[in-house]
Amino acid sequence: MSSHHNLDIKRVAILFAGGPAPGANAVISTAAYSFLEEGAQVFGIKHGYSRLAEYSAAGPLKEGSDYIRFTNELLTHSRTSRGIMIGTARTNPGKHISSPEHLSNPELVAPLRRVYEGLCSLEVDALISIGGDDTLKTANKLKLFQDQLPAGARRFPVIHLPKTIDNDYTGIDFTFGYFTAVETLAEEIRNLNFDASAGRAYFVCEAMGRSAGWLAYGAAIAGEASMVLSVEDITGTLAETEVVNAETGETRKVMAIDRVIDRMVDMMLAREREGREYGTIVIAEGLANFMPNKVIEGVERDDHGHINISAINLAARISDLLGRRYTERTGRSRKINGIQMGYEARCAPPQAFDVILGSSLGVGAYRALVEQKLNGVMVSVSGQFNLRYVPFEELVDPQTLVTKVRFIESGSDFHRLARFLETCVDS
Repeated sequence: MSSHHNLDIKRVAILFAGGPAPGANAVISTAAYSFLEEGAQVFGIKHGYSRLAEYSAAGPLKEGSDYIRFTNELLTHSRTSRGIMIGTARTNPGKHISSPEHLSNPELVAPLRRVYEGLCSLEVDALISIGGDDTLKTANKLKLFQDQLPAGARRFPVIHLPKTIDNDYTGIDFTFGYFTAVETLAEEIRNLNFDASAGRAYFVCEAMGRSAGWLAYGAAIAGEASMVLSVEDITGTLAETEVVNAETGETRKVMAIDRVIDRMVDMMLAREREGREYGTIVIAEGLANFMPNKVIEGVERDDHGHINISAINLAARISDLLGRRYTERTGRSRKINGIQMGYEARCAPPQAFDVILGSSLGVGAYRALVEQKLNGVMVSVSGQFNLRYVPFEELVDPQTLVTKVRFIESGSDFHRLARFLETCVDS
């Protein structure tokens, strides 16, 4: 790191929120190291926004329990380590703000103001936020909150680094942790293939991926699964419309469950004709959002309004329906087990690609703040790890303050690769 910069940022805070991802410590440690090398103080805020959202003048932040001060010693050999050295949480201080007008409502903005005041109490000159699209939304709201503070008030730039093992992030090609997570799940699928072969059985593997199918597709391709299905595939004959509200005429797209199950049976029968009486089917957990209303009504939701997908136990439901339908169509029975996969992939030892990508993003936060003097940008990497900086307004809708999901494009080469590799009969 060069030391010729006149460093305006003497104190910087780093915060990680949302689910863990392999390579997290590569991001955190390289960002921290970049600033330490310049003589700045670097604070690691512990467990996301959970403590900051409750900050008040009566309860100052405590070193050790609420934040740590990074040192070179603390960062030694941390780049390839597992877990998240500053912890994480899903607390969402911007959850009551869904339009720019809400920022002027003192009650709705109160948790965000507490976060701002908590960071001001540490006298930080910048915040580096690491997290998924919900955390990007929070970073954007924190920037907008500061934009309308009175003249002379303390302001600090906010830089966001994209994180999700789901890889469904607009603005970056691949997110750190994705390939490590894919490899971890693929190894499980490969193990299950041998188990299935030995017992002439099937496994239905539910992979993480709330909104898009990147993880399911990657794991299926690398794990040599027999078939993969995600939210992107719920189109055409595999989708139908369900009326949610008879008075308003509101409808939603749901899975044509009978057709989905029949497609799976078609694949099983095609494999049997080739002499293979076993296999693995990978489904993305996000398909739970496309289950009929009678299945998901009453399921609890989190701070971000997402349904608790694990409570639906999609893999068990699908494997049960699949076993029954297979018997109906063939007169034979076949052992089918449902398995939920994912948590074991979130803190797996990061692969080299994810360490390099994470390190690039960490250094990118330093470059954005010190070399480019930017505010309100997400650091992105493309090509041969070339850094670029994407303004929040290109990623977040200015009216609704929500982000766009990046789906696997139907008919894209990646999508077609999975179809090409599976034994599948289009019915």
